[in-house]
Amino acid sequence: MARVGTGLIEVPLAGRSIRIEHAWVGADDPHAPLAVFLHEGLGSVALWKDWPARVCEAGGLRGLVYSRYGYGRSTPRPHDERWPPTFMHAQADEALPALLAALRVDGARYWLVGHSDGGSIALIHAARFPDRVAGVVAIAPHVMVEEVALASIERARDAWRTTDLPARLGRYHADPTSAFFGWNDVWLSPAFRDWSIEAMLARVRCPVLAVQGTDDEYGTLAQVERIRDRVPLAELLVLDGCGHSPQRDQPDALARAVTDFISRHELAPSPRGGMQ
Repeated sequence: MARVGTGLIEVPLAGRSIRIEHAWVGADDPHAPLAVFLHEGLGSVALWKDWPARVCEAGGLRGLVYSRYGYGRSTPRPHDERWPPTFMHAQADEALPALLAALRVDGARYWLVGHSDGGSIALIHAARFPDRVAGVVAIAPHVMVEEVALASIERARDAWRTTDLPARLGRYHADPTSAFFGWNDVWLSPAFRDWSIEAMLARVRCPVLAVQGTDDEYGTLAQVERIRDRVPLAELLVLDGCGHSPQRDQPDALARAVTDFISRHELAPSPRGGMQ
């Protein structure tokens, strides 16, 4: 198993042609189970580092890692373009299907492994396309807005203004200002305070592993508990002493949990009949 390739692909999105950075990792086998990795609000292909490859190599998976529009080496967001509170819905409903179609992998079912905003996008996508998604791993996802998250995002804005955060983000994004404020502005907008995907969760029919660290500075256990209460096939993994990024704080424990979860459900009968 090895990295298959990285590059840019043109994807039609909202009447434009957008370049999307992507990388293939893990099994070089088109018949292997496909796992799609969705990064956090300031993430990118590079910021995942080698964790997706390690998961895919351990689990015999074919992995697709990509940077959303505005992040990494994908097309930057114009600085005067402000995203609406529904920006994660647009990613789940339009951008991800367009990327999979462009890569010609939209015919098979796939697993979604999403972190933070990426976890929310994964849950929205699973609710909207239940026949396409084999399962979801939602790592520190947001299903509603909590004050703890807003306070941390406010601190991130202060850090942007007073520390070397712009330079550090410049290692991972073609336009770090675009990446930072695309995320920061929408989360701190008054209209976003009422954002929630709780009503959608009952429409998620696939297995879900919801992961939360006890020391997450962007969310409490209420996030994954609401998933447990609303998603019929949800499992929880609570990691003690872990912050908002378990793939960095406890990478081995999280990788084992993810590969175990996917392998168990790959072999289990599908809720719709037959095998996953």
